[in-house]
Amino acid sequence: MVLEEGARSCLLRHRRNLEQDIKASYLMDHMISDGVLTGEEEERISTLPTRKDQAVALLELLLKKDNNAFISFYNALVKEAYDDLANLLHGGLPGASPELCKGSSDSYTSYVQTVLSEGGVPQRPVVFVSRPELVNRIRDKLYWLQKQPGWVTVFGMAGSGKSVLAAEAVRDQGLIEDCFPGGVHWLSIGQLDKADLLVKIQALCFRLEQSLDSQALHRTPTSLDEAKERLRFLMLRRYPRSLLILDDIWDGTVLKAFDIHCRILLTTRNRSLADSVSGAKYEVEVAGGLDDKKALEILALYTRSAPEGLPEEARSIVRECKGSPLVVSLIGALLKEKPNRWRYYLAQLQQKQFKRIRKSSSYDYDALDQAMSASIEVLPDEHRELYKDLAVLEKDVKIPAKVLSVLWDQEAEEVEDILEEFVNKSLLFVDSHNRPYLYYLHDLQLDFLAEQNRTQLENLHTKVVRQYQQHYSSAPPTSGDEECLYWIRFLTYHMAKANLSQELFSLMFSLDWVTLKAKILGPAHLINDFVDYGPILDKKNSEVRSHFQEFLSLSGHHLEQRPFPDVVQLALSQPQASEVYKQAVEQARDQARSGKLYFDWLNKSSVESLSRLVIQPQQSSVYAACFSHDGSRIASCGASKMVKVFRSTSGEKLTEIQAHDDEVLCCAFSPDDRLLATCSSDRKVKVWNVERAMLLRAFEEEHEEQVNHCQFTNTTGRLLLATCSNDNFLNVKLWNLNKPSSQNTMFGHFQPVNHCCFSPDDAYLSTSSNDGTVKLFQVSSANEWKTINVCQWCMDASEEVPVKCSTWTGDGKRVVCAVRSAVLVMDVGTSQLLLEIRPGRLSMVQYCHACPTSNLLAIAFSNYAVELWDLEANKKMADCSGHLSWVQRVQFSPDGSQLLSCSDDHTVRLWETNKVHTNSAVRLKRDSDVYFSEGEEEGIESEEVVISAADNCNRLQVRDGRAGVLLFQSEEKASRIRCTCLCRQPFAVALGQEDGTVQVLAIPSGKVLATLQGHTRTVLHCQFVHGGQTLITSSEDTTVRVWRWQTPESTVLQGHKEQVRGFSLLSHSPAETRLLSWSFDGTVKVWDLGSGEKLQDVEAHRGAVLSCHVSSVGRFFATASADKTAKLWHCESWQSVHTLHGHQDCVRSCRFSRDGRRLATGDDGGEIRLWSVKEGSLLKICSRDGKDGMDSLHGGWVTDLHFSPDDSLLVSTGGYVKWWDVEQGQALQTFYPTGSALKRIHVSPDFSTFVTIDNIGILYILQRVSS
Repeated sequence: MVLEEGARSCLLRHRRNLEQDIKASYLMDHMISDGVLTGEEEERISTLPTRKDQAVALLELLLKKDNNAFISFYNALVKEAYDDLANLLHGGLPGASPELCKGSSDSYTSYVQTVLSEGGVPQRPVVFVSRPELVNRIRDKLYWLQKQPGWVTVFGMAGSGKSVLAAEAVRDQGLIEDCFPGGVHWLSIGQLDKADLLVKIQALCFRLEQSLDSQALHRTPTSLDEAKERLRFLMLRRYPRSLLILDDIWDGTVLKAFDIHCRILLTTRNRSLADSVSGAKYEVEVAGGLDDKKALEILALYTRSAPEGLPEEARSIVRECKGSPLVVSLIGALLKEKPNRWRYYLAQLQQKQFKRIRKSSSYDYDALDQAMSASIEVLPDEHRELYKDLAVLEKDVKIPAKVLSVLWDQEAEEVEDILEEFVNKSLLFVDSHNRPYLYYLHDLQLDFLAEQNRTQLENLHTKVVRQYQQHYSSAPPTSGDEECLYWIRFLTYHMAKANLSQELFSLMFSLDWVTLKAKILGPAHLINDFVDYGPILDKKNSEVRSHFQEFLSLSGHHLEQRPFPDVVQLALSQPQASEVYKQAVEQARDQARSGKLYFDWLNKSSVESLSRLVIQPQQSSVYAACFSHDGSRIASCGASKMVKVFRSTSGEKLTEIQAHDDEVLCCAFSPDDRLLATCSSDRKVKVWNVERAMLLRAFEEEHEEQVNHCQFTNTTGRLLLATCSNDNFLNVKLWNLNKPSSQNTMFGHFQPVNHCCFSPDDAYLSTSSNDGTVKLFQVSSANEWKTINVCQWCMDASEEVPVKCSTWTGDGKRVVCAVRSAVLVMDVGTSQLLLEIRPGRLSMVQYCHACPTSNLLAIAFSNYAVELWDLEANKKMADCSGHLSWVQRVQFSPDGSQLLSCSDDHTVRLWETNKVHTNSAVRLKRDSDVYFSEGEEEGIESEEVVISAADNCNRLQVRDGRAGVLLFQSEEKASRIRCTCLCRQPFAVALGQEDGTVQVLAIPSGKVLATLQGHTRTVLHCQFVHGGQTLITSSEDTTVRVWRWQTPESTVLQGHKEQVRGFSLLSHSPAETRLLSWSFDGTVKVWDLGSGEKLQDVEAHRGAVLSCHVSSVGRFFATASADKTAKLWHCESWQSVHTLHGHQDCVRSCRFSRDGRRLATGDDGGEIRLWSVKEGSLLKICSRDGKDGMDSLHGGWVTDLHFSPDDSLLVSTGGYVKWWDVEQGQALQTFYPTGSALKRIHVSPDFSTFVTIDNIGILYILQRVSS
């Protein structure tokens, strides 16, 4: 069926009007839904460059289609509020199926135009965009007036578009015919006295009577009462089903003149006006401004340009005024005459120069400031003064009435009544979804108040602070409710604005304030305060400010944990010269008097932290993180399937997006930072609006395997997105965000592509693949330019050589790639290898990134390290240590001043590139031995702590822990040192190695006293007994050996079938000759040390025995096993007394109390249980209060346990060190090491000193703080 001639003629006649106004993309969605337009036709039209070209093409296509297509096009115009254009086509509508005419009921016909013109309803503004949601809400309310009189109130703040919405709502033929066949009559009111009101009503009566026959004309009413009665008569008798629209009502007494039992729609700023009249009442609030799309459309219409062609200032204007229709229209009208003043009018808006934003032919006020001040002037004097106080509020902040109750020193109920008045007059907004209600100002209202009271702002902020200090003189608010949240968050803001410097110093340089604010709001707000008010604080003491800021930046991830950590204990880990540490020591000593536990890290001066900020964005691995191009934000993603955006100065979370259905592998900002791209194991690529956390594009079809990496071009000139995947063929793609499918696919790799990266000038794209090559593609043509075969420079090139990633140097002349444990630097022009960096680590290079502004290269390793190298000098410049697991990604900030790294340890760390340096600090291995001197002993002084451990260079060290003095260091050993133990007399140290060798060395000379050969595999444990005369060792070779190491004598204890993890004498008696050993074979064996005879063979567990402990009284021993049980055994009968069930994970540690009445067990889930030895019953479960940031009750496996001498306290190690109240099972204190995975803790006899080493080799000597 072809298009009817009448429809064709109508379309041709109005073609020019249609081409000028329609946006084809809005209409085509509806036409596709009606089945009259295909997807291919839509795509062909959408690819045309301009809006007008698309409109021309759509109309050309429509002329070739049938009647149904014409009707669908007409209905689409109606639905998209092109009512004027739809009216032009209405006469040409052909006959068609009813379902295609379903949208025509909303048409704006000549009948409607006539009715509204006769009633004085204003025409649409010259520039108009529809707001269908609000218009439909008003129409819904008007339909309630169909059967009975009543009032519909449309209320909102100045300039929200109430009048235009009211006029638009009645521009509907169905509404008029169904509800108001008597007509619609408009009366503009405004601020009137009685005389002016009388004139208004007289004019309305005259207009109504003029429409009747001349016999009905009456004498003009001379009083308000007479005018009211005349209007009542006309509305009830002559126009019984008509609508009276009263626009811009200010006064309830004015409204009473129209209380005549008729149908009325009124617009006002005062919500409560209709309370003074009788009849049914309905409300529609015009609360929000225009959305960005509508507001930009208005500006585009005024300036005769396409919305997508508007300058960036247009979006800034819309954001600044929150889409206020008044402001957008005022500025649009100004720009119509002065189209080059975008930046000027934006500046006036930002600088609150409201008087300069003026001129609008359709508005009652000459300038924006007049429109806003009119609302305030109607307030009573005392309320006007209170309203002025609101000038101190921050933008976009909602406050409860209780805050203003403190500020105004009034009862909360009185304050709520005042606020209700402000809300009713549209001077304030209320969020009624919260309990209690929260109140807030529109940005324009707040800007206006600030401008009006700019000379008084300091005094107003001072008033806020003084009222707070008076109200909370005894203690700060700690309730955590909305009132408390406001004061804790904004008290520093008010102090700074009030210029109360001394109060600000005292508050912010206080650990009490840090504790309070961090506990309630988290650390990011605190860090923001130190950044924002740093210039003020530096006037007092810049060094103290830096102490606090550094403490928060590096400890912030701990302050995010729940249960909330003890801030004083965290602060005790700060350098001794730090003001934070000094305050912490003072508080710790004060609280120690009442029995509170605190522990000072004695040797912390040997450890230097180079990180600037630590962020913990999620409770799972972080696979990627990136800077925004302005450096102000960081985006991160990972195993949580989420993407989070943080402020780079403080770690404050700005945006959180549930992005994908599987792990998110990469994220990237667009050059203008407005967009964020993500890619995932779910095979999808998505593009988001960062500010709104809104999905803009999803590319779900083309990649068939996980998408590994995504990156935008570096400049906005031609915005493209590159992605690469595990597909074997179509694995590199370029996307134009305006197209639904990829713009180009780059061919060449036939194995998964791990990474893609644009050159600095966006001319080329480098790709890195498992096929051992880096390919360079021309972006303009998507053709392969060259292939660099990386395999040729790798040893064992016969094996697969996957290239992890590639990065371009800032000059675009070199490409750097990560391969296995090396980094290769290649010349782009010649494809030749220029430099090979082999850091000499036994780990893989995970990622590398070249600094865009210097010769620095950042390298991430699987062994938790990050290094900075100078590419010109081929020299390592810095070690960035601190991560606790594989480092997945590194990236420099665009200006090169900062570096970020992200890791499987759940954190993102920031480093300042000009402050990091190479680190010569020695790292120790966790297998260690310690003894605490109890008096004068050979070679050492009293009260010293002596530690022996291997270092990261496989040298054995013996250190005086308190003094930090190295007593002895061996030469580097060829075979890895796996265990060590100290002997007091003679002063010696033993070490066991992976090759089975055992050596005894004299201290401090290092003389080899004995080399003991016999073990064939790794020596796992060693211990001196019998006053140092005997050395016992156990090994992976399943044996235990007893060495009389000063003689040739030795005994081999054979019988275990798997490695022997440990052993213990059956009592502490110097004459004890029975030895207990336990193994992965699930058995415990008892031996006679003298003869080597096996005395008992106990089949203890079905799984490996992981720990064993003998009670101090020697009657029982306990075993802990991988089979999730612990057992109690009698030392005489060798029978199991109790099997202890309940642990949900491997039981890794066990320890008897000193009195032998209790047993503590710890498992791999971080849970500790306390048992009765006599009954075998459970007494307490420790740490059931919740999981911490490491997703474990103890930050990891519970590896060691010790009771205090009086059995009142228990210390445990896992991811950190915890001390417990044994009776209550409650945690008393926690020490968080820099690393994690503590293996063992050594405890002094008086339970005051504790020694342990973490997984990154840091030694901790902790001393209990005494009063």
